[in-house]
Amino acid sequence: MTSSYALRLLCLSLAVLFLVHLSVALAVTMCAPAMVRRAERWRAAAAARMMLALRLLPAASALFVVLAICIPSYLRLEPEGMEEEIGIGCLALAAMGAAAWGFSLARTARVMLRSMRCVRAWRSRRSEAVIAGSRLWIIDGAGDGAGPTLAMAGIFRPKLIVSREIIESLPADQLAAALRHERAHANAWDNFKRLLMLIAPGAGLFPEVDRAWARFTEWAADDRASEGDANRPVSFAAALVSVARMGPAPVPPLATALTANAADLQVRVERLLRERDESRPAPAAWIAGCLLTAGALAMLAFQPATLSVAHAILERLVD
Repeated sequence: MTSSYALRLLCLSLAVLFLVHLSVALAVTMCAPAMVRRAERWRAAAAARMMLALRLLPAASALFVVLAICIPSYLRLEPEGMEEEIGIGCLALAAMGAAAWGFSLARTARVMLRSMRCVRAWRSRRSEAVIAGSRLWIIDGAGDGAGPTLAMAGIFRPKLIVSREIIESLPADQLAAALRHERAHANAWDNFKRLLMLIAPGAGLFPEVDRAWARFTEWAADDRASEGDANRPVSFAAALVSVARMGPAPVPPLATALTANAADLQVRVERLLRERDESRPAPAAWIAGCLLTAGALAMLAFQPATLSVAHAILERLVD
């Protein structure tokens, strides 16, 4: 297929996106079990950050290679005004790259619409209040026969949603602990992180990483909700059990719920009630190593020799 200058660049960019994403995704899949086991020895917040980095690494690596190396090398070294054949292999890779990213963007749009509809439904039957220092929406009834809701919904301006049944059922100390937990999710921008994971291709490719991130994120919010007072862990553990007994309350994907994962409830309660282990070292060496590696790769990407090698690879790929 004979193509124009811009069309070749588009096909090459999509093909490289697919190849780099696939290569890094395979590496993440292979190292994920070991990384999850290691992260379990870290503090929950640090472990959640590591799982998020692993989950986004394939997409971030692919975008970096295309934007920092592929496109600059092509624009700098590829002569303009000439037509060139694009091979079937390159076209196939470009199609798979477009399909992968297109599917992710379409899925993200569907999830955002679903979340917006759910928030609009809550808004239509809300009353606003301030309880334990938190501004929240109180909703009457769970709807569709579901259990009472306690969730943080939204990304940039998240709303704390609480069913009236929960407010009336929980003692003041348990309700305050549950609200602190959801505020911790908002302060950590966990719904925004969920959005990034939706946008990044690879849904279903990293189940262990996805599950670990969700688990560590809840543990980190549990830790923030129960810190500062010796009685808070017990109060929050009691709140978890009480809300879980009220039944499951489905929430949209871009929202955090107090008891979203019933399977992890026992572990969360046991973590809260056992004596805290403050001896776990923060993974400073891992963080420093990742930052140094990223810096070295960024410096390498902008070397003239790197662009020349990249352009030679692109010439072979387009054939």
